[in-house]
Amino acid sequence: MAKDELTPEFRLVGTRPDRPDGLDKVTGRARYGADISMPGMLWGAVVRSPHAHARIVKIDSSNAEALPGVKAVVTRADLPTGLTGEDWNLQENTLAGEKALYDGHAVAAVAATSALRAKEAAKLIEVEYEVLPHVIDVDDAIKPDAPVIREGAADASVPDGSPPNVVRYIDFGHGDVEAGFAEADLVMERSYKTEATHQGYIEPHACMGQMGADGKGEMWVCTQGQWFIRKMCSAVLGTEASQLRVTPSEIGGGFGGKTTIFMEPLSLALSRKAGGRPVKIVMTRSEVLRATGPTASASMDVKIGMKRDGTLTAAHANFRMQGGAFPGAPVDMALFCAFAPYKLQNVHHIGYDVLANRPKCAAYRAPGSPMGAFAVESLVDEMCRELGLDPLEVRLKNAVREGDTASYGPTFGSIGLVETLEATRAHPNLLAPLKPNQGRGVASGYWFNHNGETSVSMAIGEDGTAQVSVGTPDIGGSRASIALMTAETLGIRYEDVRVNVVETGALGVNEPTHGSRATFASGKAAVESAQNAIKEMCKRAANEWGIDPEAVEWVDGAAQPAGPNAGKFPPMTLKEIAANMGNTGGPISGHHESVPPGVGASFGCHVVDVEVDPETGRTTILRYLVVQDAGRAIHPSYVEGQYQGGAAQGIGWALNEAYIYGEDGRLQNTVFLDYRVPVASDLPMIDTEIVEVPNPGHPYGVRGVGETGITPPLPAIANAIHAATGARMRSLPMSPPKVLAALKAGGQG
Repeated sequence: MAKDELTPEFRLVGTRPDRPDGLDKVTGRARYGADISMPGMLWGAVVRSPHAHARIVKIDSSNAEALPGVKAVVTRADLPTGLTGEDWNLQENTLAGEKALYDGHAVAAVAATSALRAKEAAKLIEVEYEVLPHVIDVDDAIKPDAPVIREGAADASVPDGSPPNVVRYIDFGHGDVEAGFAEADLVMERSYKTEATHQGYIEPHACMGQMGADGKGEMWVCTQGQWFIRKMCSAVLGTEASQLRVTPSEIGGGFGGKTTIFMEPLSLALSRKAGGRPVKIVMTRSEVLRATGPTASASMDVKIGMKRDGTLTAAHANFRMQGGAFPGAPVDMALFCAFAPYKLQNVHHIGYDVLANRPKCAAYRAPGSPMGAFAVESLVDEMCRELGLDPLEVRLKNAVREGDTASYGPTFGSIGLVETLEATRAHPNLLAPLKPNQGRGVASGYWFNHNGETSVSMAIGEDGTAQVSVGTPDIGGSRASIALMTAETLGIRYEDVRVNVVETGALGVNEPTHGSRATFASGKAAVESAQNAIKEMCKRAANEWGIDPEAVEWVDGAAQPAGPNAGKFPPMTLKEIAANMGNTGGPISGHHESVPPGVGASFGCHVVDVEVDPETGRTTILRYLVVQDAGRAIHPSYVEGQYQGGAAQGIGWALNEAYIYGEDGRLQNTVFLDYRVPVASDLPMIDTEIVEVPNPGHPYGVRGVGETGITPPLPAIANAIHAATGARMRSLPMSPPKVLAALKAGGQG
């Protein structure tokens, strides 16, 4: 969209300037995790279990330690004992204790003078295992005869008599569901399954850690949240968080997968044992897929009641999700989001967090929401077709509006779902003709976004520029958006604002860049910091003019008298104030810290046209449309990129991506050659439509945009395949063999 179609009331917000980190990244000057090196650096390598479930009988590292160049070996015995709760889970995932719980679980680590020598030494560490029965599938894990992965792992929410691999139970809703179903003209219940997928970031995990015997340490790491890394590593190692300084590198993709720790504590533990020498660890792609956090897999039952006119009367969901061998599957968030686009008087949710012999799951762009949407949006589409109703009109008829009670409890504030659906309905893609074996699918999606602990500082330079220090790594363009909002607020040029992502010693605690919070939370704090600086600059001008500070206002980058009664003085620009600040009181800065209120929920609607080859089952995406409420598009190009990125990842999840385990419980597709992420030839041009319903909780109306976009693709593509073929796919991925099998079986897959 052109600037005059978006945010026309602003000077800079809504424009599309060059990204501030662009030159560094295209010239190779930007430093990513694996680019960090130091004098005396050692290389680390990790020994991983080849079994899905096995008792660790003995670890013999003597041969490795005798190898020239080896400086340290660590096992679980080198880590503190007595941890509980999530701290214990993190430690157990970092290095296995009594048992290896999944294929790829780390059991030991070694540091040596070269990467080759470290890998050689890792092969010499002998581990004796007693192989145990394993379970991979979430439904199999709750069967009576399923292997018990961890005794006593369930929390207090789990009802007595539940299967031992159920570790958390969720039950909530409102209204009378049975009465609602009784009002319906059509009640349908279906079951759906999704397989675990990985975020697929291009940059593998990399870090360097240095820690001395005094417990003081430093880390350089590719991460979405340096304060989380500091807190987690300190807990795992039994050190004081204040004694660890963590510096984030540039990041080559994260999507939620780099908000937690995997091998990072090992670099510190090895360094401490190696006399304080820095230790660098870089994962291979196989290690990334086997041992870092994919999303959960899910098995879901959904029941919905609908009247003949399309009114929804009741809904019920029963979701089972496995998050690996540890609690933490996003079943709660899946349930929160599943029915969120619909106004429901009667709704009930049940969820089970289930253990399986898989790696500990991590967030993946709206964690849980895509799975819930796949089930609910598929069933809504099926019911619309059964009653001969337009799926888009039914969504509009039942759409939540401001003041409605959300399916998961709270009352919605200002939201833009209706505007999003109306913009979808008006888009020309819906008029494109379809040929035989082609079909169109529609689906909605939701993400509630997040605020989190946030701290920002801003300093005015003597040359009239502004330096903004933020704690949220830039993974989606936040440097540009924060610079635009800061420059807009101060009334200076975009190029005169530099946004720096700083280490943990420079600011108060910041939550990671997750939950679509960076532009909202850090941006809001940056605006508050700029306003603090403006207040001080107005005071400096007032002192020079000899008038009351309340008689000065800030307009277009300058202090000026607030009216004729304040006196006649020419405006004093920011550059003029900055140049003289050493003589008027010293440096001028602004600071803000909070857990910012006013988060704005985000809704989206996707429309996809597909063609299915009836002879092979191959699905080709012909055209794709993303319509989503951004609140306000600070930098429209970045917003469009987020929309397109979510759609691209959703297309991969829907059609090809899946963790494939063998009978032995070992992951079979451990490289990108076999784990099929979409490439350019798999994707169409992805059209975007930015809807702007400003969020009143943010000074520039921002809603998070990074996560909603991955929610609708799964059901939209399934609905399109059904429209093209009559085959209703209820399990992912919808790969050619599965679609072909469904066609041959009469339309169920």
